[in-house]
Amino acid sequence: MRIIAGLAKGRGITAVADSTRPTSDRAREALFSSLASEFGDFDGLNILDLYAGTGAIGLEALSRGASTVHCVESNEKASQAILKNYEGIKSSQFPGNFHLYSMGVDRFLEGVAPLQYHFIYLDPPYDFSDVDVIENLIAIATGKFLHRDGLIAVERNSRVREMSWPFGFEELRQKNYGQTTIFYGAPTPEMDLD
Repeated sequence: MRIIAGLAKGRGITAVADSTRPTSDRAREALFSSLASEFGDFDGLNILDLYAGTGAIGLEALSRGASTVHCVESNEKASQAILKNYEGIKSSQFPGNFHLYSMGVDRFLEGVAPLQYHFIYLDPPYDFSDVDVIENLIAIATGKFLHRDGLIAVERNSRVREMSWPFGFEELRQKNYGQTTIFYGAPTPEMDLD
């Protein structure tokens, strides 16, 4: 695995084999192409990577110029790998800030949002139930983690044919990349984000 573009382009990312299921380079490249279409450049964007695994999504955003990147990962080995990956690429003089929250996603979402995020990536284990994913989305909405003009993406196993979005979200599209499907959503006007 590697950083695809930006200041750290080509730098390697390591994974903990028994602790993570990294998003493939192909899916990550398509995801960031979609984000570039949505936002233009990443300057000024706040990014939240939940169930961060290797940190590849957050570190890719940082490499591309995101202002703030927060990763949330509870697995100790995976958290150590994220910090190692960050240390391996940070010499590229990123303009943005990076922080790893070594805790469970539920605990993180129970707190006060440190800021509102323009993009949130939710990549729970594939055996995570739809109910658990919906609970995470409700917590994101309730805690006002998502910016009014924000976008959220949920990675699921391709066996999941559709996703139920709770009140306050609308599905924009879904894209399939082999064993992975990414569902994109956005806040509706009914979501209270003020």
